[in-house]
Amino acid sequence: MNIGEASAETGVTAKSIRYYESIDLIPPAERSESGYRQYSARDIQTLHFIKRSRGLGFSVAEVAELLSLYRDRKRASGEVKGIVETHLDEIDQKITELESIRTTLRNLADRCHGDDRPDCPILDDLAGALD
Repeated sequence: MNIGEASAETGVTAKSIRYYESIDLIPPAERSESGYRQYSARDIQTLHFIKRSRGLGFSVAEVAELLSLYRDRKRASGEVKGIVETHLDEIDQKITELESIRTTLRNLADRCHGDDRPDCPILDDLAGALD
């Protein structure tokens, strides 16, 4: 399967596939006689793994670690769970931060008249004019 087909099959862009090869997240693809990359079923499976992991918000470094554990049949599942638990803690922190941002923006929007007058508490706050 060439890079375009691999991309269509996995939903990973060709540019990302080449990037993942360059950082050794996936092994370099075999090449056809004409020099085109050729991806195996195993490569496609790895790309699906990467796509799913990235979709769940794991960093490239975390994906590399997860892939390494996936390939290691002697791994301890506790290692995998630890990575996920750390990621969950980071997500919880981001949710808290986003909720705070949402509350602040909701308060600002509620204080703004949203009419033709130039007074705007939103801009005043962004400029630091409000307490």
